[in-house]
Amino acid sequence: MNRRATVVQINLTQEEAAALSGALSSYLSDLRMEIADTDSMQFREDLKRQEALLSRLLQRLEADLASPGASS
Repeated sequence: MNRRATVVQINLTQEEAAALSGALSSYLSDLRMEIADTDSMQFREDLKRQEALLSRLLQRLEADLASPGASS
């Protein structure tokens, strides 16, 4: 399967970015518990991929929050 990456850009205020960061952190915590409780190996692998993707997204968001205006 050949997937082309589509770049999506969204502009957030500091307040919106902080709220999104908090929501992602909370969701990731719940996701880790779901991964631990999942019996299906395939579903667990799907959840782990989702966790990795969201963790990278959260890291990027937190980096932008730490240096406001750097990516503007």
